[in-house]
Amino acid sequence: MALSSPERPIPMGSLFVPAEAEGPVLAFSEGLSFWGGVDPATGRVIDAHHPLCGQSLAGKVVMMPTSRGSCTGSGVLLELALNGHAPAALVFREAEDILTLGALIAGRMFGKPLAVVRLAPEDYDALAAAPSARILPDRIEAGALSVPLVPLDPTKLALSETDRAMLAGEEGQAVQLAMEIICTMAAGQGADRLADVTRGHIDGCIYASPANLRFAEAMVELGARVRIPTTMNAISVDFANWCAQGVAPDFGQPAARLAQAYVDMGARPSFTCAPYLLPEAPSRGEAIAWAESNAVIYANSVLGARSVKHPDFLDLCIALTGRAPLSGVYLQENRAARRVIHVELPEGYDDALWPMLGWLAGQLSPDRIPLLTGLEEAAPSEDDLKGLCAAFGTTSAAPMLHVAGVTPEAGEAVAADADSTRITRADLARVWQTFNQGDDTVDLVAFGSPHFSLAECRALAQSLGGRVRNPDTAVIVTLGQDVLTKVREEGLLARLEASGVQVVADLCWCSISEPVFPPEARVLMTNSGKYAHYAPGLCGRAVRFGSLRDCAEAAVSGHATAALPAWLA
Repeated sequence: MALSSPERPIPMGSLFVPAEAEGPVLAFSEGLSFWGGVDPATGRVIDAHHPLCGQSLAGKVVMMPTSRGSCTGSGVLLELALNGHAPAALVFREAEDILTLGALIAGRMFGKPLAVVRLAPEDYDALAAAPSARILPDRIEAGALSVPLVPLDPTKLALSETDRAMLAGEEGQAVQLAMEIICTMAAGQGADRLADVTRGHIDGCIYASPANLRFAEAMVELGARVRIPTTMNAISVDFANWCAQGVAPDFGQPAARLAQAYVDMGARPSFTCAPYLLPEAPSRGEAIAWAESNAVIYANSVLGARSVKHPDFLDLCIALTGRAPLSGVYLQENRAARRVIHVELPEGYDDALWPMLGWLAGQLSPDRIPLLTGLEEAAPSEDDLKGLCAAFGTTSAAPMLHVAGVTPEAGEAVAADADSTRITRADLARVWQTFNQGDDTVDLVAFGSPHFSLAECRALAQSLGGRVRNPDTAVIVTLGQDVLTKVREEGLLARLEASGVQVVADLCWCSISEPVFPPEARVLMTNSGKYAHYAPGLCGRAVRFGSLRDCAEAAVSGHATAALPAWLA
């Protein structure tokens, strides 16, 4: 389905979420994921890889080109707005949805407005150099600088009769609110109409903060009910077993209530961050509405399905209406690569290559879709591509990438104005060293970010070969219930448990908490580029990184090698 529709240009500057604000300017040279990058309780930057790590965002006019990373960032911003630690305003230079949606919900549902502005590059640069700024309903002021602002106008959308009925409240208050939010976001994205979607995936079921629960239960009270098949992301507890696992009730109960709220709204309790592993994955060209950054990138890139990286809360709004803004990579013309990255493929590489490549590709293409070349003979597996897409989402705001000779749209994917760059073996060695900052003694081996597949469980069992983990090294695999059922039926669960591996369903490493995360662990090792990036900020531990086999060896020996892999040395 090759959708095509002209997007309306967004005036520069535009006031996306109206609110008056003033404060000192804090300008970021690169984007930031609020989930995993900002402490929702304090507003302090905790992303260990970000140049402004340690800075407080509270009360600042925060400027960045655009956000990046997890769709859950909208929930983090909502929590900051509700607890009084939010930025005074957000100013972007490029398209941005995740934080914009969080600010919109804060004002629309909870009376905590937070201004969001997009500026033309020259005005953005001038404001970034100012010590402080003031945002008014019609302009931004900073010393002698005064930039006019134009509010968004959602009334110009071409809506169907059904859209207008929902917007008028004919299908209830929850659907009306959802349509209001969708139309406002559509106007901000430059869409001229909405599109039907066939299925949804909810990311907002992660208990990132109390704000996520407040939103979900408020929608339940309004009578919300999904109208398209809707799956659910990994949640923050093992839904059936959190009490037995020793999770404190003050966390376990609200986390379980949040999951139950979405189940009550009709979502399927799939509880996986890898919905593409579920039966009947989306087909090429199918318009879907997924949140969870790795899932969106995988769906667009590997499956050839179509989904914008929908922020938390908008995912539910779309599930309630079956309608999404027709913008971004729903449109054929927006799926082309605007940067070509040639990869110098090292000889003898292992599966650690793919997450490192994804992380580097995102760094080199933070605001546009790339095409990776040089991998035509590599024949990556589905799990290799899973690792590639997940790590790419930590460093890039783009909703997809192409791999020449591998992904379905790569052959027709280069824009006329695309530029080019390279990834060398030296670049990969630098990423390996960036990911390996912990001591050689490994206390915890973390598998399953995103959730482990059946094939990965087989590979882990084979790598362990019946050996038992080191008694001082915990080994935990997180996966979805569908995969767990297959692992149990195949006898893999018994083999893994005999080796001392703990297999945990429903939650994922980006939402895990103590005591399921071993409190005594000081150094963890993972084969996930996504978790290697986020773990220092999320759990405060040092990280080691390696291939699945490297991690299995560390599980048995209790130690990670300090040397570069042979294929990088």
